[in-house]
Amino acid sequence: MKKLLILFVVFSVCFVSCKNKGCTDETATNYNPDAKKDDGSCEYLEDSSDYIVIDPGTNVVGYSILEKLPGIWDGPVTSPTPLGSFPIFIVDFRPISPAQVSAKNELDEENDIFMSFFIAKHAGEYKVAFRNGGGFAGQVRTAYMLVDSVSESGGISFYRFIDPAGGKERVNTTITFKDDSLIMHTFTNQYNTLSTAVTHMKWSADLRDASTAQNSISLFNYPQKQEVKDFSSTFDGETEAVYYGNVGDPYPETEQPHVGISNININITNPATVNTSKKVMISITAQPLFNNFVFQPQNLDYRSRYVFIDAAASCSFSFNYMHPGNYYVNCIYDDNGDFNFSSGDYMNGSFDIPFTLGAEQTISKAVSIDFQIP
Repeated sequence: MKKLLILFVVFSVCFVSCKNKGCTDETATNYNPDAKKDDGSCEYLEDSSDYIVIDPGTNVVGYSILEKLPGIWDGPVTSPTPLGSFPIFIVDFRPISPAQVSAKNELDEENDIFMSFFIAKHAGEYKVAFRNGGGFAGQVRTAYMLVDSVSESGGISFYRFIDPAGGKERVNTTITFKDDSLIMHTFTNQYNTLSTAVTHMKWSADLRDASTAQNSISLFNYPQKQEVKDFSSTFDGETEAVYYGNVGDPYPETEQPHVGISNININITNPATVNTSKKVMISITAQPLFNNFVFQPQNLDYRSRYVFIDAAASCSFSFNYMHPGNYYVNCIYDDNGDFNFSSGDYMNGSFDIPFTLGAEQTISKAVSIDFQIP
């Protein structure tokens, strides 16, 4: 038991899946037949009138990347920024519309990222756009890039996205796929202080699971050629397509479809005295990590969301813009400060607390930390 829990330590971090709930609402015409919400009601598709259907024969620059992104990706990040490098960064990309795929991640209460790829109209043609936004040390920043270079040959697929106003010297991101791996490399000129863009971050990841995105792929018949946003004149007169503090953001997180909110409320009863300088880790997976009391390391491939928050006898965190699906939550009071699941730390004695999140739904789940890891 001790060895298994320590294994859990080394791989700590989080994910999502939607199981067949057998929705059979005979009166509906736009429901998902494979999913029900907690109250038994059907999970409905977004109104298709929200998107402009593109002629199937129309060229969409970078369209093939939409097929390559869905899935759970895991790998290290290297970065010269104050946030630094870290060995594990897990991203759960899933479709949120017929022509858009997204993922939201948090590191802590001040640092998060929402990445989204979708079809946009710009400069008289259709292209895949990359929205990369979130909090950095508590400051919100969102950058938009549009694909300008595509190369697909010899089993390698390469895509470059650039700032549509400031050009590649302001911000650009390259994404390279080979087999079941990707490399995402972002460059910036550091708020226009440099003459050329330099490395901002590099993420090298492997595809750990493709099955958990399948329900969303089927739900939307993803990908389809549909216009999600018209950026024809959005960036006219701008010096950069970067927005700060959500001011002027042409596609804010609040407008992202088919996502929900999971509120995790934690009560710590063991240890009896909580040191508020410690951290609590909340980890969410799509499959259970324990079979009775036996840790299942293979299910670490289903991690999706995680965060470290300040410890308190009662504490909570809201995972927003979260994919609908069936989840399991485990929480750790990190007593020894190693940011891992370790012997002597405390966690929920009821392992793998399940919950289900529907699209556009907000749920709350209570977790008790009451068990010391042997």
